[in-house]
Amino acid sequence: MNPIEALGTTGKLHVMVVGDVMVDAYLIGEVNRISPEAPVPVVEVRARESRLGGAANVARNVIALGASVELASVIGNDEAGAMLIQKCQEQSIGTDAIFMDSNRPTTIKNRIISDGQHLLRVDEEVSVPLTDSAAQSLIQGSLQRFEQQPPDVVIFEDYDKGVLTPWVIKTILDAANQRGIPTCVDPKFRQFSSYRNVTLFKPNLKELREGLGLNGLNHEDNDELKRATEQLKETLRCSCVMVTLSERGVWVLDEQGHHHHLPAHPREINDVSGAGDTVIATASLLLAGGVHFKDCAAVANLAGGLVCEKVGVVPIELERLKTEVLQMQLASS
Repeated sequence: MNPIEALGTTGKLHVMVVGDVMVDAYLIGEVNRISPEAPVPVVEVRARESRLGGAANVARNVIALGASVELASVIGNDEAGAMLIQKCQEQSIGTDAIFMDSNRPTTIKNRIISDGQHLLRVDEEVSVPLTDSAAQSLIQGSLQRFEQQPPDVVIFEDYDKGVLTPWVIKTILDAANQRGIPTCVDPKFRQFSSYRNVTLFKPNLKELREGLGLNGLNHEDNDELKRATEQLKETLRCSCVMVTLSERGVWVLDEQGHHHHLPAHPREINDVSGAGDTVIATASLLLAGGVHFKDCAAVANLAGGLVCEKVGVVPIELERLKTEVLQMQLASS
């Protein structure tokens, strides 16, 4: 199926997103003076916003692309956690596999923004692994949802906040593989090597370097990228690899073992926050829709650039993406 056809049929797909969820909170204001107490700007707050972040932002992107989604995670038994569940339900994100744990807070990323510029971020979080009892609840809840409404693809969204432990990863991954469900991973360093036998593995350049111990990897040397992605594919036994390279676009090693460099599209970049969430959501949905992986990566690369034009963590706009994909296809024909 070609990407445009697949984007028109996403309403038939159901997705499970497993991982670290968080609240993206914003203080939005103006800077008109420097503090007399220290050489720092004083932000006069004009508005406050709270949005779904982390794995929940991946779920937002899935919804924006037209599919249904179930979110599986563990959050704090606190005000931010209650607000997060409420916002999920308001946006039609399934919450039956989200569990509250009194032993950990809900992660909050506080961003201070003035005149469209990101001035400061303050994080409230812990990153200790889940307790065995919390992990057991997450696993059981996820597998129950597998039986009640089998997903067409499972996305693991790892922010190294402790939800995706080796036990959680292996148990849910094995269950998906046994059912023939494609699995896609947006990794971080701590559990990098725990994701074996997945369909799509999508690190960024920093994660690729750290995960393979290749700190000197030159991302502008295509031969080095070929060797690194082949090493990654052999080590993790994954079907496809997509490495995001920021301004260089993405590097793809597909299911047939072919390499592709897909350059970034020229954009006015205002904020890269959440771009990786958009990329993994888009690629995963198209993969579940039967699109060839190179085309999945090309559209995901396009989608990631589009959300960078916006300030703050925002999901992709489906109609805008369709228009851009059509233009991309016309330009290449």
